[in-house]
Parts: sequence; C-alpha cells; structure tokens
Amino acid sequence: MNIKYTLGAIVSVPLLPLLYFQGKKIRNTIPQLPEATGNEGIVETSNKTSFQLITIGESTIAGVGVKTHETGFTGTLANSLSTLLDTSISWKVYAKSGYTAKRVNDKIIQRITEKPIDLIVIGLGGNDSFKLHSPKKWNAAIRKLIATIREKYPKAPIVFINMPPIKEFPAFTGPIKFVIGNLVVLLGKELEKVVNDYENVHYYSRTITYEDFIDRMNLNVTPADFFSDGVHPSELAYQVWARDVANYIKEQQILT
Repeated sequence: MNIKYTLGAIVSVPLLPLLYFQGKKIRNTIPQLPEATGNEGIVETSNKTSFQLITIGESTIAGVGVKTHETGFTGTLANSLSTLLDTSISWKVYAKSGYTAKRVNDKIIQRITEKPIDLIVIGLGGNDSFKLHSPKKWNAAIRKLIATIREKYPKAPIVFINMPPIKEFPAFTGPIKFVIGNLVVLLGKELEKVVNDYENVHYYSRTITYEDFIDRMNLNVTPADFFSDGVHPSELAYQVWARDVANYIKEQQILT
C-alpha cells in the first residue's frame, strides 16, 4: 500500500504547484459554511429500550452544509436506527471541521463524557487526504484513536463510515480529483486492514457514488443535488448516506 502511495506521490510531484493554485482558488470561491447547530437530541419510541449513540469526526459529522444536526447525518442516523431497531436513541455529536484523525484523538475524545455508550460512529479521511498523509501515518493515527476510545469505552461497537467521495466533488478540478481522490482510496484500503485487527470495530467500505445512491434508492434527483457547495453534502446527501449506514449497521448485526 505504501508502495502505491510512493508511486502516486512521484507522479503527483509535478502537479503540486498546480494543485496549490487550484486549491487556493477553490477556497476563495466556495462559501464558508458553518457547522450545524444542536449537537444532541433524543429519538423516542413507545419501546422502553434505549441506547446512546455518539458520532465523531470531521466536517461531514460536524454537519457543514445543513442548519441542524437533526436534519443532517447524525439526526437521520438516529431516526433510522430507531425505526429499524424499534428503540429510543439519545445522540450527541463530537466533531470539528478541518480535523484529521490525529486531531480528533488529541482534542475530541477527552471531551466525551457520556456513559455508557452503546454505539460510536466515526467519519474521517477527508482532511488526512487533503494534507497528503501517507497510509502509514493514517494507519498509526487510526490505531491510536481506537486505543484511546477503547481505554474509555472497552466494549462499545465502533463503526467507521465510508471514506468521503472526493472524486465526486464537482468543485474540484481533474488534477485534484486524481491526486486526492486516489489517496483517499488508499487510505480507505488501509482502514479496512486496520479494523480487521480489532474486535467489534467495523468499517463500511462501500465506495460512495451518487449515481449508486440514486439507483439503489430509486431517487428522482441528480448528482448535483447531493452537494451544498460543491464539496460538502447537502441535506439530501446526509440523509441518504445516514440511512444507508443505518441499514449497514442493522445488516451486520452490530448492535445485537
């Protein structure tokens, strides 16, 4: 895997000045969207059973692109799991736009106070890719993150959701999609290897493409409808993605 990264890096070196200027132009043209508000909530059912859901991660988990978490990824995930499992769910978001796996481990995990926690869902990979972190560095950061979580919550199931679909981002140029998009694929494959070394740690490795979502869920929309700013998901994207993750969690019997 690191050989592929090295070869990719060699191919990408001539593109770095171009990537820098293209990236700077994209940052100047894309609106700076805020993170979602309302970072906790409860989904109640008539069933007396209940559990605690925590989501952790970068901008997608932080809800950039929607007004509130209730209508974003975490709120939709909680609602979907509540329906699928017929249980009440308390949920809370711990996330920050721009954070890498290492930053999440260093700054976020220590802030989590809920006990017990019945499910931890993690969304990372975009910022590690943008910073051109190698699979080796990503591997080490993910292992440290898992170890830190396990110190606090030895038995809680951990689910890493799909890597961000950088090759789908309409705001990105061809060279950026090539370099960063291929790197995120490598990091996803590395993550798949890492979770195999741990009990009760999972990774939903299905590659996200919006045409796939449209076909599988029979949606009358276009791929453009899945973006709020050409980079971050729209409310539709968050909700479709969260429902898909909920189905994965149920099908894998992660909570049984």
